[in-house]
Amino acid sequence: MAGDFGLQTASGHLTVPQESKEPYPDDVEAQFRRDAAEVIARYPQKRSALLPLLHLVQSVDGYVTGRGIDLCAELLDLTTAEVSGVATFYTQYKRHPNGEYTVGVCTNTLCAVMGGDEIWDAVSEHLGVGHDETTEDGRITLERVECNAACDYAPVVMANWEFFDNQTPESTIELVDRLRAGEDVAPTRGAAKVCSFKHVSRVLAGFSDGRADEGVGAGPATLLGLEIAKQNGWTAPEGEGARGSGSAGSTPGSTEVTPDSDEAAADKVEPAADEDRDDTPGEKHEGDADAGAEDGGAPPVVSTGDGVRGTAADTVAPADVVDVAPPQEATPGPVGRAANVSAQSASVPVGHEAGPAAVAERDAEAGTDDDTAAIDAPDADGSDGKGE
Repeated sequence: MAGDFGLQTASGHLTVPQESKEPYPDDVEAQFRRDAAEVIARYPQKRSALLPLLHLVQSVDGYVTGRGIDLCAELLDLTTAEVSGVATFYTQYKRHPNGEYTVGVCTNTLCAVMGGDEIWDAVSEHLGVGHDETTEDGRITLERVECNAACDYAPVVMANWEFFDNQTPESTIELVDRLRAGEDVAPTRGAAKVCSFKHVSRVLAGFSDGRADEGVGAGPATLLGLEIAKQNGWTAPEGEGARGSGSAGSTPGSTEVTPDSDEAAADKVEPAADEDRDDTPGEKHEGDADAGAEDGGAPPVVSTGDGVRGTAADTVAPADVVDVAPPQEATPGPVGRAANVSAQSASVPVGHEAGPAAVAERDAEAGTDDDTAAIDAPDADGSDGKGE
């Protein structure tokens, strides 16, 4: 399947070429299905196999093709939209033809300070491509990487995720030139040589190539802190579970269960209720938190907004005290609206109830005329309610 390894357009990063949707040859598809079955069998839910299957697609096609998306969706009972959503989320999945070698230059904080930006500028100019673009010969895809997870060797460059530590613009240009020339290139640490993008994609899909233990994983800079700690007799702080009297044979920093640990203390807690009682489902017992007061249980606990503390007790809420404003004259409202009268706008003595019945009773005792006691409020038709 031919591929355009020139400069990629913005839409080219988000869509796949039409030719990538052509069906797999029968023998290729059969092998893919056999490999996919092995991957899917590792997971209790087969949809969990999507990430390695996308790497498997890249090991065959060199990027996530349309036909690869269709086949993953079929095998995992997913929609093509679900598969595409994952394929466009992670930067290790390519939606356009990728080079044989992905060279990532770290330009995050520490690497940038140590010269990562200069490396990027030099290599980008040398190859004539920008971020996530591929050289015309299809050999190198250049990426600006946020972090290569090797800050102790900054500035760091990776080729198909193999480490090249303490790089300079000159050494990185030499690296890409040798890769383009087809030479075997050994990384600073790890495998004996840098393998192709398709080869590494198959490893990421979960098929070992037997090279995991080649070379050195952690170099001197990574282990320096550990060596200094050993020379000074420094150890990690003890965990909470290891504090106390300490059991025989315990070591500094141990998190094993000891007599004073939280796990051991939890076993000593006495049960809150008698275990011998008959716990018939649905039956309430005296003292149960969910039993009502009439059943001899504790009153229900009600949250006060700042956390529950202890058992709620029956309390009587104090009567609301009406804050009575000074007497106000009832002013007729606009035509067509009834006046709003409240305890604050009526003349109610302090400490007395403000209900209509209470007001009528007080007026009768004082000999107040009903007509004068009434509050002048206009009716809906605009009249004063007293007649002509």
